[in-house]
Amino acid sequence: MTGAGGERKPLAAVLAANAVSAAGTALSLIGIPWFVLQTTGSAGRAGVVAFCATLPIIIAAVIGGPVIDRIGRRRISIASDLLCATAVGAVPLLHYAGVLEFWMLCALVAVNGLAHTPGRTARYVLLPDLATHAGMTLPRAASLFDAVERGARMVGAALAGLLIALIGAESALLMDAATFGASALLVTAGLHGIRAAEPVKGAAPVSFRTYRTELREGYAFLLRTPLLLAVVLMVMAINGLDQGWNAVLLPVHAERNLGGATELGLLTATFGAGGLLGALLYGAVGHRFSRHAVFAVCALVCGAPRFAVAGLTDSTWALGVTMGAAGLAGGTLNPILTTVIYERVPLELRSRVSGAMTAGCELTMPLGGLTAGLLVEGSGVGPALLLVGGAYLLATLSPLVFPAWRGLNGEAGAMTGGEVGGGAGGKAGGEVADDISSSEPGCPSPAPGARTPRPSAS
Repeated sequence: MTGAGGERKPLAAVLAANAVSAAGTALSLIGIPWFVLQTTGSAGRAGVVAFCATLPIIIAAVIGGPVIDRIGRRRISIASDLLCATAVGAVPLLHYAGVLEFWMLCALVAVNGLAHTPGRTARYVLLPDLATHAGMTLPRAASLFDAVERGARMVGAALAGLLIALIGAESALLMDAATFGASALLVTAGLHGIRAAEPVKGAAPVSFRTYRTELREGYAFLLRTPLLLAVVLMVMAINGLDQGWNAVLLPVHAERNLGGATELGLLTATFGAGGLLGALLYGAVGHRFSRHAVFAVCALVCGAPRFAVAGLTDSTWALGVTMGAAGLAGGTLNPILTTVIYERVPLELRSRVSGAMTAGCELTMPLGGLTAGLLVEGSGVGPALLLVGGAYLLATLSPLVFPAWRGLNGEAGAMTGGEVGGGAGGKAGGEVADDISSSEPGCPSPAPGARTPRPSAS
């Protein structure tokens, strides 16, 4: 039995790896759209790139759960980071060489999306085990996980704005590639010898039949649990809308109406700062309040207001204040969802249910960026912001409308019976799919770009 410091080392390694990766996510979240706008001048093409970046995320989520268990979470995380570093780093290098074509850019961001999701999911599903090793409660660990990630995004966003303004978008992408390499090193060193991070022992021999059975188990559990299904449906809607905001609407608004990349970086950092504070506050005092009430109010505040302010004014100050408040509200969402989902998903189904939830939560993300680009090309950025904001408002009303959401407080009626609330799920906990959000800027999360594998609400 190691000392307290030794027990905390694996959790610290995962938190550090996620922090570095999240900072890189913010760099590419701003860097890739700005790179496309600089090199093509087309909001429509920015939407196409966003589509190519997010469609593979869904594919990886759909098929990845059983693969993660069989290969091992540590190995998957390391391989994922190395592939992402190669794909992201190739974009500026090919551009400097003068050989980067638009189809190559689309292909490289697609590889990044395909490789990133399994790695982030692999780290995320380890959280309950690592919290236990560290002697930390799950709600506090979930809040810490989200706070660290949001804080890193805040720093990455501010850095991205400065790098783009001073050197160019290519520099932000090169730094993102470096963050993937650093994340791989942290996981290599910090998770060595951790049983939960290694391949599942005694698993059935690999075959299409056993793989299909395991995949079906994750989706079946999701479909028979009303609260989890409600979470996925709402997050599915807002992740698509947030992808349009992150990949097209906010960058175009910043370029045309606010002053440029520096303002974009500062606004995104402000959202991240609010999210960091919100997550820390919830971790400190959130247990005193009704989860359902906090979630319902904060979901409304974190979404539609920023779209409305951006669509109706050209004031960086007004939008900054609104995004700070939105981030503060959004910072409470993922800790609530993470805790609830961990409480309900059995240990042995973690990766499979996580993959199913990620696939559902991110199903609309490819269309979100593409649709936003087409809306801007067709009607202008102002009307597009208001239209997308209206859709966001409708989506975030669902916790006030549908009874399943009352299960956030732990009512038995929101659960499916012993297979959800008791047994392995009640004792061991489970896991969530990835940033619901994406404004995650996840999850959901989050984008990664929106790169978020767990459901993340902003």
